[in-house]
Amino acid sequence: MAGAIIENMSTKKLVIMGVTLLLFQALAFIVGGLVEDGAMVTIDVGLAYRDDTISEWTEMAHSFEQRRLSCNFTATKTFENEGRYYECELLPFMEIGSVAHKYYLLNIRLPVNERKKINVGIGEIKDIRFVSIHQNGGFTQVWFAMKTFLTPSILIIMIWYWRRITLMSRPPVLLEKVILALGISMTFINIPVEWFSIGFNWTWMLLFGDIRQGIFYSMLLSFWIIFCGEHLMDQTERNRFSVYWKQVGPIVFGSFCLFIFDMCERGVQLTNPFFSIWASDVGTELAMAFIIVAGICACLYFLFLCFMVFQVFRNISGKRTSLPAMSKARRLHYEGLIFRFKFLMLVTLTCAAMTVIFFIISQVNEGHWHWGDHAVQVNSAFFTGIYGMWNLYVFAIMFLYAPSHKRYGDEQSSDAGANSGEDIQLTTTITHVDGPTEIYKMTGKEAHE
Repeated sequence: MAGAIIENMSTKKLVIMGVTLLLFQALAFIVGGLVEDGAMVTIDVGLAYRDDTISEWTEMAHSFEQRRLSCNFTATKTFENEGRYYECELLPFMEIGSVAHKYYLLNIRLPVNERKKINVGIGEIKDIRFVSIHQNGGFTQVWFAMKTFLTPSILIIMIWYWRRITLMSRPPVLLEKVILALGISMTFINIPVEWFSIGFNWTWMLLFGDIRQGIFYSMLLSFWIIFCGEHLMDQTERNRFSVYWKQVGPIVFGSFCLFIFDMCERGVQLTNPFFSIWASDVGTELAMAFIIVAGICACLYFLFLCFMVFQVFRNISGKRTSLPAMSKARRLHYEGLIFRFKFLMLVTLTCAAMTVIFFIISQVNEGHWHWGDHAVQVNSAFFTGIYGMWNLYVFAIMFLYAPSHKRYGDEQSSDAGANSGEDIQLTTTITHVDGPTEIYKMTGKEAHE
């Protein structure tokens, strides 16, 4: 029987959001008691907590778990080398999503039953060590501050954006609805519910965070497809969601697969924090296959998005041939619109590239503890930078695509109107209550000259 008391330092620093413990067993070599290849160790483990040094322990979880050993003895297996340690890979042990209590107690027992072949052929155990992976206090403070500040910022711009839409005399178009949905998903991921984990033992925080991020991923990827598609479709095909079902369908299906995969591990951990999909050979193979397939799909999506952006650029470049025939003022007006639109498309492509890279690295980092020598680490600055980039991008999209309160009307048909039209914001929707802007007409396949 082995016991370990872990003190949560949340009283001295901000609360740690979650803890992952990896088990390291120091196995000694003895002649006649070798560690068999692929030996299975059975662990009787329990977890309890208390908030002071005098109260009784309250049990949180208890389970019998099996972990397959992967050990290597680097020296020659002779009597002279008895007592030397094997080199063993780390084993996934426990993962909890919230540590709201001050003290935690781990009880570990390794029962032996030769008749049932339980804990037979695992060598001589000299020591058990733990590696803790947690969100430290400094990063938690920065993370909480960002969420607390960005939540009202996105919420205010979203309300302002939709109010501009409702002031129009026509119903919202597809792109405007998708931008609103993107703002809602960004607000959902921004809401700092982590503040409540300080006082409440919400063990489902990790699962909830993954669900929020999955919803935002699916919405962001769908938005980029529709955003580019609305600049490529014919005038008669625009503003219809059914046109994009072939592109959006796989995104929704992939997001559903992500949810199922997450529920297979984090869902079970709600009642048994010692469960790990990496504990079995089948689970390890499925997890690694899922990570590889997810990375390949993310790369293919980015290549497809690059192709769509290229088509948008080529479509706009074809319309530039009519600019020399215009007056100078009108030509400068259109060139300004095209330049700003191309810049926004490049920003979109950059944001997509960083998102795909972050997604792949996050998936690899999720499993690198189980891959031996292959290790990839996500820097906290990169993590917060991607999060800030998402908020800034969503904020800019809603600001730039909000319909103008100005009425240009027939003024745009004259050169004088072109001069005053320099105030037109970059939008593919409708700035006047009766018709689309020039850039919206120019980017269509069957644009009206």
